[in-house]
Amino acid sequence: MTIAHPGRTASDGGPAAPGARGEPEALRELTDGLAEFLMVYKFGLDEISTKLTILREELSHRGTGSPIEHVSPRLKTPASITAKARRIGCPLVFDDLRSRIRDIAGIRVVCGFISDVYTVADMLTRQPDVRLLQVKDYVAAPKPNGYRSLHLIVEIPVFLSDRVAAVPVEVQLRTVAMDFWASLEHKLSYKYDDDIPARLHDELTAAAEDAMRLDQRMELLQQEIRGTAPTTAGPAAAVRPDGW
Repeated sequence: MTIAHPGRTASDGGPAAPGARGEPEALRELTDGLAEFLMVYKFGLDEISTKLTILREELSHRGTGSPIEHVSPRLKTPASITAKARRIGCPLVFDDLRSRIRDIAGIRVVCGFISDVYTVADMLTRQPDVRLLQVKDYVAAPKPNGYRSLHLIVEIPVFLSDRVAAVPVEVQLRTVAMDFWASLEHKLSYKYDDDIPARLHDELTAAAEDAMRLDQRMELLQQEIRGTAPTTAGPAAAVRPDGW
């Protein structure tokens, strides 16, 4: 396999395959080229961050309150990219990394209520220069361990000096309760190297259910404040806009 500089292929004089030159040297070449490679993802992240900031400030200015509590952008490190590439069997080639790893740039959006999660997702993806590539709705269908969040992969154009790059960005939208639980789950997974003891796993699952019930109660209170009629349907189903 070839580790190619962005915009270069083996025929253009790109580095030789890791098997031919040895993995340490190949990884050094990959690291050298990653600065330029990651720069484009940073720009894509900046574009999405700006859009969310504009939405947050505009809605706050209207006096109705913003559905966005806070935003946390994240760019994968070279070590994290390399680890994921090995885990999924992706060659350490920039073109392959670009096409197969879609969460190099990521941003977490924390909202107050379940309905806000879908409202922000809808406002963002309705913008004409934002292309929605993928939706994974773990709010409506939580993971077995209780994880809940709405994951979007969107594509945003980045205008460079010599070209326009279409950059994928992962957007994770969740409530404060979902974010608190996810943070705890991440710390436990890190501490126990993804092998959480059964007792703690059970406690974590129970905590996820408690967080879900809290979100549901808060959503009903929010509906009361807004004067919208309560529904007998599940909270997530009740607040999801058409198409989600």
